[in-house]
Amino acid sequence: MTKHHNRSELGPIELEVIHGTIRAAELEIEAAVERTARSPMIRDQHDYRVALFDATGRKLTGRSYSAIVEPVFEYFGKDDIHPGDVFFWNDPYNSCGGIGHVPDLCTTVPIFHGERLIGFSQVFGHHDDIGGSVPGSLPVHATDSWMEGVLIPPIKLYEGGVLNEAAFKIIVRNSRLSDHLAGDLDAEIGAAKLGSRRIVALAERYGVETLESAFDQIIANTAEIFRREIFPKIKDGTYHYEDYIEADGVDEPRLHALRLTMTKTPEKIILDFNGTDPEAKGPINWSLDEVEGRYFRKWLAPVLRSLASSPERAAEIDSNEGVLDVIEIKFPEKGTLITPTFSKPTGMRFFLMLRSLGIFAACLSKATGGKMPADHETIRIWGLTGGGTQEEFYLFREVLGGGGPGRPWADGSDVVHIVPNSRNLPAEFSETRYPIMVEQLALKRDSGGAGYRRGGLGYDKRIRTLEECRLISNADRSILGCYGVNGGRAGMSYQVSVLDESGAESVYPGMCDTVVVPPNASVRVVTTGGGGWGDPLDREIDLVVYDLQCGLITEQAAREDYGVVVSLEGRKWTADLEKTEENRAALRERRGALPMFDRGGAFESMKNSGKVNYPSGWTDPDLDWEAVGSDIG
Repeated sequence: MTKHHNRSELGPIELEVIHGTIRAAELEIEAAVERTARSPMIRDQHDYRVALFDATGRKLTGRSYSAIVEPVFEYFGKDDIHPGDVFFWNDPYNSCGGIGHVPDLCTTVPIFHGERLIGFSQVFGHHDDIGGSVPGSLPVHATDSWMEGVLIPPIKLYEGGVLNEAAFKIIVRNSRLSDHLAGDLDAEIGAAKLGSRRIVALAERYGVETLESAFDQIIANTAEIFRREIFPKIKDGTYHYEDYIEADGVDEPRLHALRLTMTKTPEKIILDFNGTDPEAKGPINWSLDEVEGRYFRKWLAPVLRSLASSPERAAEIDSNEGVLDVIEIKFPEKGTLITPTFSKPTGMRFFLMLRSLGIFAACLSKATGGKMPADHETIRIWGLTGGGTQEEFYLFREVLGGGGPGRPWADGSDVVHIVPNSRNLPAEFSETRYPIMVEQLALKRDSGGAGYRRGGLGYDKRIRTLEECRLISNADRSILGCYGVNGGRAGMSYQVSVLDESGAESVYPGMCDTVVVPPNASVRVVTTGGGGWGDPLDREIDLVVYDLQCGLITEQAAREDYGVVVSLEGRKWTADLEKTEENRAALRERRGALPMFDRGGAFESMKNSGKVNYPSGWTDPDLDWEAVGSDIG
């Protein structure tokens, strides 16, 4: 007979064992999805997330973002949750903020020990296609949710262990890639059930009372860690910032602003998004204003980990339900970009996901004297689709990363993705499965913003088409670069172009899905570089020479951005220390004081031409904020 512990017997070693087992279970769920899914988006590119929750829907894990469980309680209530049930949904307006756009399908399995509900296991993935007006279910010109695909409110896909076959058939039938979708759903359900078994095993080992006590302590510890280790590094006060989406895909291109006023107290951070621009006609909205913004608060909380004592310590800090005790959200009235009215399209909501992280980090930069990383744009979707019949139909699509932000302690990482463990499609797989040829997969030289710690580099990818197809580009930051911090410079923006057989090049906006690409054309995609951190003229000369030797920057950038004068002897670059000192002194004298934030030349041009406007009572968030020096890193 298994010996169960009482709550009072739970010690620090047992707590750590339970906590570690929950983390291991989360990794095991992810591995199960990866090994059994069918679609390239999930199996190969890893665009899925998992999480474990307690019986009240509190998130226990903090390794990666996930959806939330609240829709189960709102739609079914505590009395209609039973063993063998599998809850399922994707409706952005009926997911309590947890599912942001239609291609994300969410599977939630209740965890029972006997007849007692003790938790939930959840998987959601970005699926290849769930219907809608264009392949991939992310139409850039969408004007309502129904153009983006089939909407599924919370349902029981399984009830008491019995599959709702009619619902399953309807869901799968609405995909252009039905086999992929059916296989992915089976994989996600199976993985969620695996997570359930791991939590039940913990309950068998320690007893339900002890396990639930551990859940309480894990969550409480998170809030205490943030207050003890992170909050003292943030100066109490009120700070504001804003950033922009360049176009909504429907109206004439203009800036759509997300605005934040952050108030820091010893016990809490209050994030007030009043002042945010109205909802858009096109698919750049994000519905978040439900259940006190619980999903949004957990999404934003990991930004605070950048202030941990070391990168290693940052990786140890969870962003579970405990962060709700230290972060409060104030939403604007209904009808803004983050409080849209029902049916406003949300397909490109990942633009706002990244802007929200960026403006929170910028407010923290103000409150810490520039000790936060710069900005990044480490997600966008692009692809090619074609085929004359359904049997010939194909969808080659990638979620490509970009350059990570320069940080006080390190350069930005190259070509990283905000979704943990995600990756681009291998050339061998792509060429075998689709009528394309990968001509180049490289780092884009000079794309990272210059800085004492430079921004990471973006991709420079070229693909040749072997038959006529259609280009898909779901990207922002094609005009405005990722901002630099504390004297660092903005990174390079996104670019997508097509070079036809005659050599003529056509450049397209970041949001497009109607461009017909002829056979034997070369499609080039350059993704964003991360913003730089700190004064580039303070960067160590040997690091500048190393970057030049590795082909990460050009000789011109070394001289003009970093002030390093070099000469080439054979294949080796060498710095002239005397000329470098003179050049850096001259550059410093010409430029004057550096700003805390650099948004790049395109933003300054738009601002000078009157295309940047502020609402009543709102001041320029960049005004009077100067860099404080690179030595703080």
